[in-house]
Amino acid sequence: MVKNAEKSVQRFRLIIQSAFVLLCIWIGYDFYKFVSRLESGDVLEFTSRPPGVDGFLPISSLMSFYLFLKTGIIHSAHPAGVVIFFAIILMSFLVGKSFCSWFCPVGFISEMLGNAGEKIFRRKIKIPSFLDYSLRSVKYLLLAFLIYTVFFMMNEIALKSFLDSPYNIVADIKMYYFFAKISRFSLYVIGILTALSVIFRNFWCRYLCPYGALLGIVSLFSPNKIKRNKDTCIDCKLCTKACPSFIKVHRVKNVISDECTSCLNCIDVCPVKDALYIKPVLVKKKLNKKIAAGIIISVFLLSTGIAMLTGNWQNKVSKEEYQLYFKNIEKLDHFKND
Repeated sequence: MVKNAEKSVQRFRLIIQSAFVLLCIWIGYDFYKFVSRLESGDVLEFTSRPPGVDGFLPISSLMSFYLFLKTGIIHSAHPAGVVIFFAIILMSFLVGKSFCSWFCPVGFISEMLGNAGEKIFRRKIKIPSFLDYSLRSVKYLLLAFLIYTVFFMMNEIALKSFLDSPYNIVADIKMYYFFAKISRFSLYVIGILTALSVIFRNFWCRYLCPYGALLGIVSLFSPNKIKRNKDTCIDCKLCTKACPSFIKVHRVKNVISDECTSCLNCIDVCPVKDALYIKPVLVKKKLNKKIAAGIIISVFLLSTGIAMLTGNWQNKVSKEEYQLYFKNIEKLDHFKND
């Protein structure tokens, strides 16, 4: 039985993506006000720092998460980063690499650039397979370097020393200045990546993002997989055409790929009812795609909500500490802890 095209999940996904981008813009504006107060030296009218900015410090968040695994302690400098990192990992385990296609602002921008590219070139342009495989390994090499640096080169004392350092405490401010006073070289790099993302869909996400690589690995262990019913499939290949990750969905029984972002595009475009569906391992009942979308949203909201209620969202850095470290921010680097 052929079903009507149902786009509700994609509309909902677009709403979530857009809302999250707007939230990031709001966080950015709030952080701009925070830095402006520091620059003015006005402690009396000090604007509180938005905790959500921790989400833009992936390396610090990874190190804080590792410290949490070793000690059970959430470091006080960027606690929201640990919570966001945990939520993203849990989300990826439960419903695949869904953060990339539902929340990530870079993923959203890449998607919009890819859509623009398809309209310009009237087709999806894919890098030749031999080069595609080689380039996809780059993000795993970057991930391996990060994991080796954090997990194998740093003992607990060195890890805590770095997290306690003034450099780490003001890492968000240094990141702000990187973009506020961006160099010409950095602009060129961003411009090249933008152009490549128009030509080759999701260029950054597919080839260079180490955290996308990490989430892709986690997603392989997810108990919820997209499955294809070979008996009812009419081989229209609409699922494969709709997949932004170039997965040949029409050829497989189970979609098991580190590139699948659980955008659910393939299920939405399938014209045959239940020819494509989400099926939990060891459970006979199928998982409705709307429930899957609800799980993705709930994991993020519950994680951040619990963090706020338990006091693990806002950091514990005082106004005076920020003022002191800010005065010497140009002299701080990650090789010096004082």
